Amino acid sequence: MQSIIDLQKRLLPDLLQVLHKRYSILRSIGYMQPVGRRSLAASLGLTERVLRSEVDFLKDQNLLTINNVGMSLTSEGKNLLEDLECLMRKLKGIDVLELELKHQLGIKKVVIVPGDSDLSPMVKSDLGKACANWMKNLLSGENIIAVTGGSTMAAVAEGLTPEYGQKELLFVPARGGIGEDVHNQANTICSIMAQNTLSKYRVFYVPDQVSTEIYESLIKDPGIHEILNLINSASIVLHGIGDAITMAKRRKTSPEVMELLKMDHAVGEAFGYYFNEAGDIVHKVTTIGMQLEDLKKIPNIIAVAGGASKAKAIKAYMKQAPAETVLITDEGVAKQLTSY
Repeated sequence: MQSIIDLQKRLLPDLLQVLHKRYSILRSIGYMQPVGRRSLAASLGLTERVLRSEVDFLKDQNLLTINNVGMSLTSEGKNLLEDLECLMRKLKGIDVLELELKHQLGIKKVVIVPGDSDLSPMVKSDLGKACANWMKNLLSGENIIAVTGGSTMAAVAEGLTPEYGQKELLFVPARGGIGEDVHNQANTICSIMAQNTLSKYRVFYVPDQVSTEIYESLIKDPGIHEILNLINSASIVLHGIGDAITMAKRRKTSPEVMELLKMDHAVGEAFGYYFNEAGDIVHKVTTIGMQLEDLKKIPNIIAVAGGASKAKAIKAYMKQAPAETVLITDEGVAKQLTSY
């Protein structure tokens, strides 16, 4: 198979370009459907004239339908798109890239989805689906799943379906999150995950960051103590990785700490810890919930983060990540990391 692909790349490069273009069109229609031609052209960066000829071809092949609402994939188009996923991974060398990155980062597994989520919301959705698919393989018996907040975790929630609820699932926030955008709070994401899987969830109404005095007081509360026990009993942790300065601004960090982060060249953040490019912890927010050292006791850890702009953040955090970590990321990150 690989030798045929190599031959095609050398002897029929135009064929591969056309294949990639039509694959991208089908993939975008599948994500945006029903979608108008103008919106699709803007999304793909194609002129309407070029797109029109491609759409006409795909329609003649019975891969899509067009009506007054827009374009949608036919069942034949959906099946072909699924078949193309595997081929496109081989054409792009994604399987090889996954192995290279796994060894480079020293973790259990790397799963890469095509594209760059900085450039397309469709790729972030694919990250969510890839995480959901990987999580499915880990479910057995009773499952406590600890989840952090963030837009990528929200995409994971959208990738979950009722079939996951055939296993006994309980979703719990990995840490407090009051003060963040409500849509991206761990409490909200856990509730959506439970709703989509017809499962159970618990809420954790405590601030994202607190003073040491308040921390000592809150962890003695029976209700909070119960949630902390559930978090520490988790069989799976789903978490994101953030850009340090972006996360600090989101937390409304004081000017003094913000200056400290910049002076110490912080690039990444996870679980309230800020890391420089060497992976050293340069600052820690006092949070109630899962701590970095707690991950050592969790059997299954899935980190989900994409977008080329997060490459340094991901690389920095992975220097601290447990070896059992599975990273779900995208091509934008993978190409940046393997070029360092």
